[in-house]
Amino acid sequence: MVQANGRDPCEVNNMVRLATLDFAKVSPGIIVLGSNKGGWMYSSQRPAYEACLPTYYTMNTYLNHEQIASILGLPVPSGKAKLPVDDLTEKDLEEVAQSVMECNEFKEFCEAQDGEWEIRLPSEAEWYLAQQQNAIELQAGGNERLVDGPTSNNRGAMMDGRPRPNELIGPAASQSALMAVHPRNTSVFLKGTVPAQRALPDVFARFVLTPIRSQPAKRVPSSADTWANVRSELLWTTVLGIVPSFAIPIARGMGAYAIDGWFNLFFGGLCVGFFTGAIWRPKRPILRYDSVQPSKDTSDNVSQ
Repeated sequence: MVQANGRDPCEVNNMVRLATLDFAKVSPGIIVLGSNKGGWMYSSQRPAYEACLPTYYTMNTYLNHEQIASILGLPVPSGKAKLPVDDLTEKDLEEVAQSVMECNEFKEFCEAQDGEWEIRLPSEAEWYLAQQQNAIELQAGGNERLVDGPTSNNRGAMMDGRPRPNELIGPAASQSALMAVHPRNTSVFLKGTVPAQRALPDVFARFVLTPIRSQPAKRVPSSADTWANVRSELLWTTVLGIVPSFAIPIARGMGAYAIDGWFNLFFGGLCVGFFTGAIWRPKRPILRYDSVQPSKDTSDNVSQ
């Protein structure tokens, strides 16, 4: 259990050391993931939602060869001791994490906590909160494995930082999410996918020490409010495309053309209206953590 003064007996200077791995403390917080921009080009980043995370710990750097060799009892590759490891699959990393969870330090740490804990790859929400609190070090051009399954948008995302399961079928079923860092600017990154059971160059990993979420999950609703989106699209296509298409020739004194060439003007305005939809539409509301009820059913609708 945590001591009366609120300090964890296994924690020193906001750090926890398990085997050869150092984990930095990440304070609990609420972080907004995704984008609330309404343009079609941002559809893969919607809906924007809040993720509420508890206290957890993260490795500051990627796993390196020396750490892996020490945990698994293997010789350290010559000249690679401090280099990050990029030759492990997701299954290999699960075995490494399991080895760490069998050490005495991990058992002592868990005995000092109120609930169950685990060591695994970070979820997207855990990665972003750690990055926001400067608890992780990024390498330019590096790619980092996440525990989440791949997805084309934020529908169905977990809102408490727990792993998002892979619910896809076909080739995507063997993929997992990763975070890719810009080759020159470490403040720019994006989410992609990587084969879960194939090692690739410059695809690294780090672990988090995190509580197991046992309560019912809060998830972003899995479908959009289609009718609300249709109404919005009709309105803005009319306002930004069709109305100006007729107003411009009338304002220039070509009212007769507005009548005789109505089909051309209507079709042209429709095209312009649809084109503007790719770039701009009103911002969508952010899905708040407290507005979603824990449920196993993710069929509720949300305007995205």
